[in-house]
Amino acid sequence: MKTKFETYRKILEKKADEVRRSMSAQKAAQVIARQEHVSDEGDLSQQSHEEWIFLNRNTLDVTLLREVQDALHRIARGTYGVCQECEEPISGKRLDAVPWAKFCVKCQERIASGNLQTESEQDLVEADQ
Repeated sequence: MKTKFETYRKILEKKADEVRRSMSAQKAAQVIARQEHVSDEGDLSQQSHEEWIFLNRNTLDVTLLREVQDALHRIARGTYGVCQECEEPISGKRLDAVPWAKFCVKCQERIASGNLQTESEQDLVEADQ
């Protein structure tokens, strides 16, 4: 199984590099495209919309990068491939499709449907009380 995790490690490292490059390319394109002096409200609206898209995409990229880095840490700690909720093995098919997955399909479906809170969500609820 160690050689299989080595394959996942390489896939995850490649994905992390890809996301970092994408984020850098987006930032450079945003700086180049930004107009210093907007000539009319239409241009301002267009520029604001493009900035909104950039920020949303960047947020998604940062989230993905964190998930990929977390998966790399799990490989290093020897906890990769184990569901963080039920502690059962995550199927190879799931890891092939989403190498940064931290939940098995069953637990992920329960989280998505709102029938299961993740540990961080539980911490937030407890902090509010």
